[in-house]
Amino acid sequence: MKLKHLIKVLGDCRIEGRVEDFDVCGISSDSKTVQEGFIFVAVKGVRQDGRIFIEEAIRRGARVIVSRDIAEKIKPAPGIVFITVADDRLALARLADEFYGHPSRQVKTVGITGTNGKTTVSYLLESLLEGCGFSAGIIGTVNYRFRGKVIESRNTTPGPLELQSILAMMQKEGISFALIEVSSHALDQERVEGVDFHSAIFTNLTQDHLDYHQNLENYFQAKSRLFQELKPHAFAVINNDDRYAARLKGLTAARVVTYAIDNAADITATDIKLYLSHSEFTLNAAGRKLNISIPLIGRHNVYNALAALSWGIAAGLDLSGMEKALAKFSLVPGRLEKIENNKDLNIFVDYAHTEDALRNVITSLRQITPARIIVVFGCGGERDKTKRPKMGETVTALADYAVITSDNPRSEDPGAIVEDIKRGISKDNYEVVLDRRSAIAKALSLARAKDAVLIAGKGHESYQIFKNSVVYFDDREVTRECLR
Repeated sequence: MKLKHLIKVLGDCRIEGRVEDFDVCGISSDSKTVQEGFIFVAVKGVRQDGRIFIEEAIRRGARVIVSRDIAEKIKPAPGIVFITVADDRLALARLADEFYGHPSRQVKTVGITGTNGKTTVSYLLESLLEGCGFSAGIIGTVNYRFRGKVIESRNTTPGPLELQSILAMMQKEGISFALIEVSSHALDQERVEGVDFHSAIFTNLTQDHLDYHQNLENYFQAKSRLFQELKPHAFAVINNDDRYAARLKGLTAARVVTYAIDNAADITATDIKLYLSHSEFTLNAAGRKLNISIPLIGRHNVYNALAALSWGIAAGLDLSGMEKALAKFSLVPGRLEKIENNKDLNIFVDYAHTEDALRNVITSLRQITPARIIVVFGCGGERDKTKRPKMGETVTALADYAVITSDNPRSEDPGAIVEDIKRGISKDNYEVVLDRRSAIAKALSLARAKDAVLIAGKGHESYQIFKNSVVYFDDREVTRECLR
């Protein structure tokens, strides 16, 4: 793509140097990946300022530098164009969308946001769409995948360059729908700017990521951007049982479809029956009733199924086709994933790492477990510290026993993280085992027949992050090894 055409998307900007109309070979915000003929966008990030890598990018072949401002020590070089913009992240996203040919105008793109449930809803939607004859791709926490191709996920929502390149690949492969888990960080950092969303889903909003957003209002404002930017021809599916639903409905120009269990809504679930193997409920939509069975457990998964079904109804999918697809649905990796065993134990691995998610999962298990509930959990380092005592309080209040351990401590002292957790605990039904493998083994040794053991926090993840290392660790594999 010619430079003169590409930089038109930047709008009002200051250009220094001669703009030669050459073919741009690529765009990067990582100086190490820059090649000859690239545009380098120097993004001022949370931890690093991309401007300090401008000289390296030029040495590697960048011919255009885009930045909020050019550092004084960088002297304009012959043949290099410097472009100053008001917002470097916005510039990167717009350049990416233009460079890859606006793929979201061809692939119908669905944004799924909320504190909990995004991954499960995306998997359910994938199943519904494919059950009704459509192709679907997923960009989310577990991985990015379509037509058998799997790309490792480094972020729930990738940066704009990777996001647009994946959407372009989906377009080339003829994918009908792209299902994107849209995080609050992604919305705040303009990662999805330029994506023309066909529709969006809001699952819920509870405390998380306050290390980044500072307070719940900022967190909500970030989430709400997805709905504020929907066009009138799009539609929004909103959980009407969430306390932020009314505000969200008032912020979008899109058609709104609501779902709920407790409150009035366009689509509701009644007659809910929960079992250790599955859940059943009656779907009420547009004067019709349909008996639904899903091989997922817990009330929170009824909400997830409702969100997916509501989207399907709003999109015009066939109800009977969706019912059949749900009945055949398999597990979501690391989301109440059951570990089969010959000890008559109900063992589950789950990604729950917030107070609300833990409450949902433990409450669900309490409703269907005939015996005790033992929970293994910890809190991640370098993340919202204010949720740690709340998680400790929730687990020890709702479970029979807890084993507190390390999650991903990162650069923090695991013992100090545990002390934060303990500040919320008033009962004595817990013990601390910092080594995660030993903690899982301890919980299993305490369990008796019919007990439920919940290993929470990491779900599908296959690693543990420490200060100076990342080690292979999969809760599911470790649990099976301990059982053997």
